[in-house]
Amino acid sequence: MTNRMGIGGSALFLSLAMSTDAALAMSESERLERGNEVVLRLNQGQPQPVLESMREAFPFLAEAVQGYALGEVWGRDVLDDRTRQLITVGVFAALGQPDYMKVHAGYALNAGVTEEELKEVIYLTTVHAGFPPAIAASGVLADLFQERREASEEAGP
Repeated sequence: MTNRMGIGGSALFLSLAMSTDAALAMSESERLERGNEVVLRLNQGQPQPVLESMREAFPFLAEAVQGYALGEVWGRDVLDDRTRQLITVGVFAALGQPDYMKVHAGYALNAGVTEEELKEVIYLTTVHAGFPPAIAASGVLADLFQERREASEEAGP
């Protein structure tokens, strides 16, 4: 059987293995601290409500999300927050995960992504995931945009 990874795949595997080695060098407390820094950066200095409520019922899961997903993956500096959020919104839209998509679309707006750019991500979703997930995502974005406008109006000038 032929190696399906090929030379490029081997290089990618080696790169991932080296990244993992670097991540292993971080202590658990460093991963958790880095994850907390990511949350505060993305959420304008506020804790993430879903993560905080998860801490009560599922502390291990909350620490895994904070330490690994946020501390190790989101804490990397290869992509900026803006780019990561655009990608994440597209992935959650394509997967049909509107609740997660809405959270990350909010983070995307916090990171300087425009409404038009988010709409473009949803248009692109039609090509790769089909119309039903894109239509569902468009409704979620419309709601988010409206909620933000109303909050802005309530806050005043």
